[in-house]
Amino acid sequence: MGHLIEGKWVADGVGAPDGSYQMTQSVLRNWVTSDGSPGLSGAGGFKAETGRYHLYASPACPFAHRVLIMRELKGLNDIISVSFVHPVKHDQGWVLPEGGDPINGQSLLRDLYTLAVPDYTGRVTVPVLWDRAQATVVSNESAEIIRMFNGAFEAWARTDRNYCPDALVTEIDAINEFVGECINEGVYAAGFADSQEAYSEAVIRLFDALDVIEERLTQSDFLVGDTLTEADIRLFTTLARFDGVYHGHFKCNLRRLIDYPALWAYARRLYATPEFAVTCDFEHMKHHYYASHLDLNPTGIVPAGPDVDWSLAL
Repeated sequence: MGHLIEGKWVADGVGAPDGSYQMTQSVLRNWVTSDGSPGLSGAGGFKAETGRYHLYASPACPFAHRVLIMRELKGLNDIISVSFVHPVKHDQGWVLPEGGDPINGQSLLRDLYTLAVPDYTGRVTVPVLWDRAQATVVSNESAEIIRMFNGAFEAWARTDRNYCPDALVTEIDAINEFVGECINEGVYAAGFADSQEAYSEAVIRLFDALDVIEERLTQSDFLVGDTLTEADIRLFTTLARFDGVYHGHFKCNLRRLIDYPALWAYARRLYATPEFAVTCDFEHMKHHYYASHLDLNPTGIVPAGPDVDWSLAL
């Protein structure tokens, strides 16, 4: 994740005078709907159709990863095509596949944004959901794209399973807000803090939140209800990167994921689901963070470890 400021590619957040770090918000937030009517934000005209939409994603980015998992779970691989950006991101930001963008012929993701919105000055991030019909970005907000994938493409989905059922949506929204602010974004608040005080505050808050979730998972196999929901998807993508990246690279090292019995068992159960496992490339994740964030890791050396066994075998 990142955007261009005065010619320098920086992380997708803002630094405050006290050294703290906060994620900035996505602004391209239209919705694909089953009939093309307007969604919860943005404009209408984005009707769910097979072959119309293309996803730009990174296996390294936890926010793009949640979209890739939902795409797999709903069986939309043949309905929504995908391109993966290069794992290393430096001054030019995300680089599109070698040989160029198969849809628009661009080489940089930022050029795709300005193709859609010529005066665009906001975040240039993955995931991006692109509409071939209107030649524009539908959305770059992962939390909303997963709900589109969950509900708008039912006519073609491999399964009608609903990962955000109406009966659970209030609780899902509440746990998503807690996990999103304290854990999904919390690792970045610790990793990109510019002062000791800000870092200490962020890392304590992160592990306090992990302790809360650990206790919750001693009572249930899933975060909400007794079934897999989008809340589990959103937490999993941070857990998948925790010991390999965030523990060392972001200094989130009070404890490892494997030190939490319930969280570690939960993460491995989710990984044992084929749709989760097929989207996980642990070496790609590690390579992106350590080779891209040269302000945190000036040599760009990617560590060999840790050697973590994600199988359910004990």
